[in-house]
Amino acid sequence: GLLDADIYGPSLPTMLGLKGQIPPLDEEKRKLIPLEVYGLKTISMGVLISEDDAVVWRGPMLGKALQQLLEDVDWGELDYLVIDLPPGTGDVQLSPAQLTGINGAVIITTPQDVAHRDVVRAVQMFRTLNTPILGVVENMSYFVCPDNDQTYYVFGKGRTEEVARELGLPMLQHIPLDLVVAPSADKGIPVAEVDPKGDQAMRYEDLAYTVAAKIAVEAAERQ
Repeated sequence: GLLDADIYGPSLPTMLGLKGQIPPLDEEKRKLIPLEVYGLKTISMGVLISEDDAVVWRGPMLGKALQQLLEDVDWGELDYLVIDLPPGTGDVQLSPAQLTGINGAVIITTPQDVAHRDVVRAVQMFRTLNTPILGVVENMSYFVCPDNDQTYYVFGKGRTEEVARELGLPMLQHIPLDLVVAPSADKGIPVAEVDPKGDQAMRYEDLAYTVAAKIAVEAAERQ
């Protein structure tokens, strides 16, 4: 399952080709049935409002909206439920830890120092909430130019590893900039579907296996 928790800027419908689709309602259970695509059950505020509508809500309303996306959707039996949180440490970020048992959080960042400040705040928040932090993923790590095969560290190199080390967290994956990802997402097709054996898809697959293994270890240690 995949829950798009970015209430203000839901991008999931675009990235998964779900624009214009409306989740059906189970009249008996009075719950929404999540949309299914690419083997995912998914829900997003972006499929519940008009594409051009702006969500103008205060913090507590965001937390309530996320609670409804968790509890008023008939998720059924899932292997995992991934909650894609927006940046920050507000009501949306606090709600999942307060509403449901979270197995672990993965911190996503880019290489710039300004992004690392958000990493520190997010780590402090999850530790305050006693949520296990599985590790750090660096997005937009570098760019390999197709013209000359040279690697360019557009946003700098090496600082994310230093920050992760200072926080006592493992680096899980470096995701490079890729010329296929953005156009594919704009068309609603994940890069893993476009090029399942490509470098980018294999990195996501490796990350998924790593996170699943860490979740299993965390669960075993809690028994």
